[in-house]
This record gives sequence, C-alpha cells and structure tokens, in this order.
Amino acid sequence: MAGRREEKREDLKARLIEAARERIAKDGLANLRARDITQDAGCALGGLYTVFSDLAELVIHVNSATLKALEARLTLPEAKDRPPTDRLRNLAQGYLSFAVEHRNLWKALFEHFPPESSPTPQWHLNEHLFLMDVIAEPLAELQSDMPPEDRAIRARTLFGAVHGVVSISLEGRFVGLPLERLAREVDELVQTIAAGAERRRG
Repeated sequence: MAGRREEKREDLKARLIEAARERIAKDGLANLRARDITQDAGCALGGLYTVFSDLAELVIHVNSATLKALEARLTLPEAKDRPPTDRLRNLAQGYLSFAVEHRNLWKALFEHFPPESSPTPQWHLNEHLFLMDVIAEPLAELQSDMPPEDRAIRARTLFGAVHGVVSISLEGRFVGLPLERLAREVDELVQTIAAGAERRRG
C-alpha cells in the first residue's frame, strides 16, 4: 500500500513540475499562480502542498530541470576534442541559443529568489556549478599554470561577461545589442578573452 501511495505522489509531483514548467515557459515566472498549476495538473489546490512545501520549492524543481537541459546543450560529445578556444566559443553560442529558445525558463533561473524562511537547498546550488566547470576546463588548457582558485574566478568572470551581454540584450535594454548582432559579438568577446589567455601563457 505504501508503495502505491508513493507512486501516486511521484506521479503528482511530475505533473505539477511539468504544469509549472509549461506555465513559466508561456507566461514567465512573475505570472505563475498555484491555482493555475494545479488546474493544469488535474488536482486540487491543496494537492500541491502535499508534494511541495510551497510554490518556491516547486519553482526550484522546474529550474533544476532547466539546468539539466542547459547542461545537455553545453556538453555535446562532438565538441569535446576541439581546441579550447573553439570549445569556449561553442559554450557561449550554446548558452545564447538556449536563452533565446527558452527565454522565460532561462530567466527564471536568475529571477527566482526563495523566501528567507525557505532558502535554496544546497543540492540545487550545486547543480549550478556545472556552468563554471565546463568553462574552467578549456581555460585550464589555455592557462595551465594558473592556480585552480584563480581559474575558478576567471570562469565566473567569463560567464558573467557572456551572461551580462545576453541578458541586457534579450531584455531590450538601451545598451543591449540587436539579436541579429548578438551572436557575432558574443563570439568576438570570447575569442578576445581566449586570445588574451593564450598570450599570457606564451
């Protein structure tokens, strides 16, 4: 009996996550409502709170799925053996294309701030680390003598540079770039940073 009950709970959990994911993808995180989610999932409003402590926890699970999809986009096997500069360029272009194709889900990764009473769990914080790891790997080839701590900082800096220009451009800020130029400029940015790393290595 307990096994059947747990199976039903996991099924409800999956339906709620998918319903929330579809709502965020369509309408954005700011418009997410518990009543809409449970209606889409085919359960009572109280059903959400038998699986998740609150709406913030549900969003964390949606963001977790988004991070897994982003990781799959950025860790393509065919790019593994390419030169480090090319791998960094591929990472930046993959990040940009994912942000463009899944704009609201991508934005939710950075717009979601759980309440102080329910902080982001460590397992979810750890899921974000792959972004730094996939950048640090080719950086290690470009600057093999750089201490790991400095390389981690450089990976965060490179991510921040790419994310920043992508974010302000997709938000339509006045300093942002038009979409037709964004891919080229992101590529140029990464090449410039990689070239600087190679010069320092030489």
